[in-house]
Amino acid sequence: MRIGVIGVGFMGSTHIKAMRDLPEVTLGAICSNNPAVLAGDLSSIKGNLGGEGEKFDFSGVSKYATTEEMLADASIDAVDICLPTALHYPVASAALKAGKHVLLEKPMGLTGDECDALLAEAKAAGKILMIAHVLRFFPMYETLKKTVPTLGQARAAAFRRRCAAPTWGEWLKQREKSGGGVFDLLIHDYDVALWLFGTPTQVSATGYESLAEGIDIIHAQLYYENGLTVTVSGGWHHPKSYPFSMEYTVVCDGGSVEYSSLGRSPALYGADGSEALLPQDSHDGYAEEIRYFAQCVTSGSAPERCDPASSAQATKLALLCNEARLKNGEKIECRI
Repeated sequence: MRIGVIGVGFMGSTHIKAMRDLPEVTLGAICSNNPAVLAGDLSSIKGNLGGEGEKFDFSGVSKYATTEEMLADASIDAVDICLPTALHYPVASAALKAGKHVLLEKPMGLTGDECDALLAEAKAAGKILMIAHVLRFFPMYETLKKTVPTLGQARAAAFRRRCAAPTWGEWLKQREKSGGGVFDLLIHDYDVALWLFGTPTQVSATGYESLAEGIDIIHAQLYYENGLTVTVSGGWHHPKSYPFSMEYTVVCDGGSVEYSSLGRSPALYGADGSEALLPQDSHDGYAEEIRYFAQCVTSGSAPERCDPASSAQATKLALLCNEARLKNGEKIECRI
């Protein structure tokens, strides 16, 4: 499958790196308005996961300065869209209408209406649409997904994700382009909550937002009919020095599962007092995500493992919790 990457910033470069070890995928084209990037110099690209940018040999890759040029390239089967969130809907929509399969970075869109429109347009075009909710392909979250159903009733869960406010990509600090820090960052954790537990009946939230200062914090509660409460918390903690971290705790009748990126591998603490590290694969989540997308395109199968309808729900849930934050803890109905 020949794929074109549209937008070669931090996430676009991460996807390009992941493709290098995928025999089923050929990087056929890149699209960027940065001449240095088109020349293969990605050394200045930064992101919240650390690491340094690289220089690539794009000599065998078609290079385009506009999405229209790439979408007109008949040799490209699918596009991988890694643009600022405000461009997700219009570019993905144009790609579907141009007959391309679409892998679209999260969040799916800035509004629920954009998400619903993409679902309808993908169906009308008969093309695969998948949203790059990469936690579904990260080994530590795959382990969680496999383990929780073996432990009986889930009683409480917490997902936390924190980082410094970004000093790259000024668009992230502009709500009309990114949706805000909490929306952009914690969309991952709302998606995992839906993946594990389904749709809550009510939500509430507290927190604080000052994008200009680099602070955007939320403590959201998701309430389920069976009594389960899920906490999603974190956000931006000032620029530059604050370290990135992600973690989870899920408490079930049969034990608790816990993980932190700050040095704690997934572990099960059993109701019988036992303690054991949980087995997990060593694959790269970004590579697995792209591999799965390519398999869906090649086989013509819907991406059930990362269903775009669920991705639309994650966007709507994140937006609803931001709305609930304005109500300072008041419970509101979850209709997503």
